[in-house]
Parts: sequence; structure tokens; C-alpha cells
Amino acid sequence: MECRIGCAACCSVISISSPIPGMPEGKPAGVRCVQLTEDNRCKLFGKPERPEVCSSLQASIDMCGDSNEAAYAYLSMIEQATSPD
Repeated sequence: MECRIGCAACCSVISISSPIPGMPEGKPAGVRCVQLTEDNRCKLFGKPERPEVCSSLQASIDMCGDSNEAAYAYLSMIEQATSPD
């Protein structure tokens, strides 16, 4: 499955603990990644400086659903279920 262009749910909803260029402490849940363009495209896509965690995340029916809203809802649920807080 390919990512839906302009969705960026995984770049906004989930936390990322590894450093990201421009976010050396990683990215908290619910915070938009600084590497997203205004139309929700990753500025680091295909570049070596893209974090491994981002490169390894693969789109799937379970995660992405059939809409951006479904992806946001699913990832929010997963983030809450796995959050140490």
C-alpha cells in the first residue's frame, strides 16, 4: 500500500523519540513534524537524513484506513495505548 499524498497522520499524531533534523529531541505526539511542507509532504523523503523510524514505517490498511480521518483516529488510539504516561 502507498501512503495517501497529503495525509501525514504518522507525521503529526504519533511521537517520535529519535532526533529529526530541526527537532533534535524528537517529536511529541500531536505535534506536526517540522519537516512537513504546507501540503503535508516530507522534505526528507528519500534522503539519508530521514530518521530510520520514519523510513521503516509502512502504510497499511489497518493503520491508514480509507481516509485521512481514519488514519488520525487509529494512530491516536495506538499512541494513547502505548504512551508511558
